[in-house]
Amino acid sequence: MRLPRFLLDLLRGALIGTAEIIPGVSGGTIALIVGVYTGLITSAGHLVRGAVRVVIDGVRGRGLARARAQFAQVRWMLLLPIAIGMGAALVIGAAILGPVIEDYPTQTRAVFAGLIAASIAVPMGMVSHWRPRHVVLAVVAAVSAFALTSIPGSVDADPALPLVFVAAAVAVCALVLPGVSGSFLLLTMGMYAPTIAAVNDRDLVYLGTFAFGAIVGLGLFVTGLQWLLEHRRDATLAVMTGLMVGSLRALWPWQTEDGGVLAPQGDILAILGLFLLGVAIVVALLIIERRLQARQPHDLVEGPK
Repeated sequence: MRLPRFLLDLLRGALIGTAEIIPGVSGGTIALIVGVYTGLITSAGHLVRGAVRVVIDGVRGRGLARARAQFAQVRWMLLLPIAIGMGAALVIGAAILGPVIEDYPTQTRAVFAGLIAASIAVPMGMVSHWRPRHVVLAVVAAVSAFALTSIPGSVDADPALPLVFVAAAVAVCALVLPGVSGSFLLLTMGMYAPTIAAVNDRDLVYLGTFAFGAIVGLGLFVTGLQWLLEHRRDATLAVMTGLMVGSLRALWPWQTEDGGVLAPQGDILAILGLFLLGVAIVVALLIIERRLQARQPHDLVEGPK
């Protein structure tokens, strides 16, 4: 693998990691935008199955041949730089973006809304044939996401470790399912502020529990989604499109502290400009990705039909 590709995947991982600390923005959505979604899902599936085989076959004394076969199918040269980029972004972003989001909530939501609105074209364009049932699925998913993001955020508290485990297992779905924001799910469970604080304070007990919960949740969820992408691709992408549309509710710029919708106020033109900036960022990323694919064809976006 050439260095430019490694650096590009580091940047992709950093973008995904940054999205994971922003309520209302889905890491899975960013993975779709930058063209690594299918590659990550496929590799994660093999990695999870390999880890399961290590445990099961090891206990039964069957050796590690089947586990090694799964690990051999992991795209390590994609997975590792993205994981490194994500980890760095989570640490840096928690320290930098957290205060920015807190101090400028209206402006940051406007940018994030532009990002999501423009990125809806990604899963929509990946559906090979839009049929009436796909439209119905997209509408149901959009309504569900709208309802979910309309739930008022609960008050943050000092959570017990079992709750940290469960919250991580649920929130990690955002890495796999575009349109679902892991940070927003944490926010509704009252876990967002404690998690950001744990990252900034290097609370290893909290972070270790969170990581274990995320691994378990990923193991339970990723295999099913991988099967859907392989066998029900258009229907799954239609649902993803709907989820992204519905999730825009969480990013309406003018909101109360508990997420209630307010009428536009203040410098509306500036907010509109920030929204368009978010759109422009996604369009630029898509153009770069398409040019890169034209020069170096790969299957990061196009998965099994």
